[in-house]
Amino acid sequence: MNNYKFGTYVMRFFVYSLLFFLLILTIVPIWLLIVNATRSTTEIQQGISMLPSTHLFENYRLLISKGLNLPRGFANSLFLAVSSTAITVYFSLLTAYGVVVYEFKGKKLFSNFIVVLVMITMQLSIIGFYQYMSKLGLTDNYASLILPLIANAGSVFFGKQYLEAMVIHDLIDAGRIDGASELGIFHTIMLPLAIPGAVTMGIFAFVASWNNFFTPFILISSIEKYTLPMLVQTLRGDVYRTEYGAIYLGLALTIVPIIIIYAIFSRYIISGIALGAVKE
Repeated sequence: MNNYKFGTYVMRFFVYSLLFFLLILTIVPIWLLIVNATRSTTEIQQGISMLPSTHLFENYRLLISKGLNLPRGFANSLFLAVSSTAITVYFSLLTAYGVVVYEFKGKKLFSNFIVVLVMITMQLSIIGFYQYMSKLGLTDNYASLILPLIANAGSVFFGKQYLEAMVIHDLIDAGRIDGASELGIFHTIMLPLAIPGAVTMGIFAFVASWNNFFTPFILISSIEKYTLPMLVQTLRGDVYRTEYGAIYLGLALTIVPIIIIYAIFSRYIISGIALGAVKE
């Protein structure tokens, strides 16, 4: 019995030590980003420091002096993130609901195809995607960044895994007996039950859209439509004139909405992922 308790304590110590190490790996880069936002370019070039400096307002003045319209960039990023999140969550859950609830020919093949799409990165298909958007006349248009998310394979896969664990077919049958339409059943029965999973999907979609730099950089050319990460990137000029402190401050500003969103909805992430991982 004593050996069992000793082994349990050792295992707990190992697990907690590993979790603490992973916590440090996660927090340190964010802390360094915040610290460098308060340091001058000269201080940053001298090496790493874990202590904040006194150049925060100077870096902010540099950001403003570069002619960057930060409020406009923030508004552009917020519009894209909110629109993309709404489109992604609704249509991904709707698609996942159809795959889970209905039986149709090729259902397994379709499910496997979704998994394959999840593994294909956007960088591999960007040339064809750009040509397609160009033929549709959607380049330099937010529609090219929002509408394709109707078919977000990653969110559909997560929604499918989640709904498989919580769909109650008796409720669906009861709704049909009461005369509800199929869309009515989805909106009035399934969506309220799927709120934890929907919020989890929404957080992931919001963060992905907010941090997305690659696709907007390829498709958006008008500076007044630039998102916040794109505006921060324009600070990079000649290597001798790059203001690293201002760049770090701009990057620090971009993570503020993500932290706020996570702080508000973090409890849904745990419950949503936990339920999505449970199988009957």
